[in-house]
Amino acid sequence: MLLYMNYQKLITSNIKELRYKNGLTQEQFAERIGITVNGVSNIERNRYQPTAKMIDKICKSFNITPAQLLTMNSEANEDLIANINTLLSNCSKKQLKQIYDMILIITRK
Repeated sequence: MLLYMNYQKLITSNIKELRYKNGLTQEQFAERIGITVNGVSNIERNRYQPTAKMIDKICKSFNITPAQLLTMNSEANEDLIANINTLLSNCSKKQLKQIYDMILIITRK
């Protein structure tokens, strides 16, 4: 099974996370990057994909690179996956099937 990565959603969720971590309201962040509050809201809700120019402004405002914006959660995800794999290795076939069924339910759109 191939895993699909929605990069647009990843970028917009990372932007929201950075704003929270830096203690900025949507209003403060909008002023910082020169867009409207509605624009910030639309980015964070994945209704609007920021342009390359806007991504540069956002990254400069947080002193990060665009690559860091895209990969900021990758180490945490790798640790989480490793922990899940360790737990799964101790499960019976029946338990694995139950877990698989739960994952299918959770990940359905």
